Amino acid sequence: MQRLEYEREPVPVESRLRFKSFLGQYAGEHTAGTELMIGPLFVAAGVGAVDLVLGLLIGNLLAVLSWTLMTAPIGTRVRLTLYYQLEKICGRRFVVLYNAVNGIAFCFLAGSMITVSATALGVWFGFPMPGLNDLVPNSLSWVIGVMAIGVLIAYVAAAGYSVVARFANFAAPWMVIVFIGFGLIGLRDFVTVTGAQVESLADLWTMAETVIWTGGEPLPGQTKFGFWHVMFFAWFANMAMHVGMSDLSVLRFARKARYGLATAAGMYLGHFLAWISASILFALQLHQNPSNTDVLPGPLAANAAGTAGLICVIVAGWTTANPTIYRAGLAFQAIVPAASRFKVTFITGLACAVAGMFPAIAMKLLGFVALYGLALMPMGAVIFCDYWLMKRLGMQAVYAEYSGCDLNLAPGIAWFATVALCLWAVSAGYIEIYFASLPGWFIASLLYLTASKILQRQGRAQTV
Repeated sequence: MQRLEYEREPVPVESRLRFKSFLGQYAGEHTAGTELMIGPLFVAAGVGAVDLVLGLLIGNLLAVLSWTLMTAPIGTRVRLTLYYQLEKICGRRFVVLYNAVNGIAFCFLAGSMITVSATALGVWFGFPMPGLNDLVPNSLSWVIGVMAIGVLIAYVAAAGYSVVARFANFAAPWMVIVFIGFGLIGLRDFVTVTGAQVESLADLWTMAETVIWTGGEPLPGQTKFGFWHVMFFAWFANMAMHVGMSDLSVLRFARKARYGLATAAGMYLGHFLAWISASILFALQLHQNPSNTDVLPGPLAANAAGTAGLICVIVAGWTTANPTIYRAGLAFQAIVPAASRFKVTFITGLACAVAGMFPAIAMKLLGFVALYGLALMPMGAVIFCDYWLMKRLGMQAVYAEYSGCDLNLAPGIAWFATVALCLWAVSAGYIEIYFASLPGWFIASLLYLTASKILQRQGRAQTV
């Protein structure tokens, strides 16, 4: 019997999950194939060792706190999906647009994860794979490989959250061990090829600063990264999930709000250790062959750990894409609530596979993740303010449900104006996209509260 997902009702007590379910899910989701894309991109961006380590330590802590203090408390009190909660605040017509944007963004993100898994098949079957600056598929065998992986991932995601969590719990411990192995093997090979004398942690750090993360010039086409870039990227890499509140759909199953701390398993095993391990492998590749700038997880993993590395790439991409497709399926299913969630999620997974055939997103993942978080962040600010501040400021929360309107204009004003203002500031050179989301959250909050005050006072919080 298929497990209920409670798309339009609060999760009941008997269906709430223990801490272990979230520990495995977040460890599996964030110790993932995309780490073998993101880690190398730090090296390509010319980051220094101190900037990388400190930036990751602080940025990942801020991400864990964002999940625990912002998303989980609302998720475990309201226990609704992001999409149904937004429908109660914004109205049905607005949420259809938001869900479409959200679902498409998740499809592209999951597609990049499928791309990662397919690079392992490329090593096994010897077909051509895309390079760092490739935007479109470069062989029929690449297309077939991506589609094969995508169909399998789509089926698991369509089976529901409990299946996704069980799959992640099974795979996560082994993947963590392999990722640690990547880093240790990379360090060993660096010692071998450089002839460095490493007899202490000080010697190891010296090697890291001089031959791995040297702080030099970035590769052509890449942005130069320093401490602030790393910190904000680590914090906002999953901004759509925590500050943007997408993980209301996941954490609504948690028995307690403090289960948000389970995200630390993903942040420090994945977005710290795994990013560092992957960047070591890419730095080694560049040291051995400076002209080989291809960021391909399959070959990187195979060179380090052989068959175990290739299996890890496939499984790691799988465990990350699963919950992402699940979220995207919920977004599209909320647009057509009468449709089967299984069918919608499976079709969504197939769309993700098609997106994964195009390597442009995976090869530009740092910039895409920043843009994706910026686009979805304002609605997280709307949900936060609506739950915690509206009544305290004398306004009506969940206004669309209260008034019966189809379109509450206040969230739309906050969303479109914030994104437009931030993108203008980025395009004009006033701020880099990696930093724009932080001031953007406060702008969105102020716009939502101000617009709500005016529109509710005049009784015009709905459209004709």
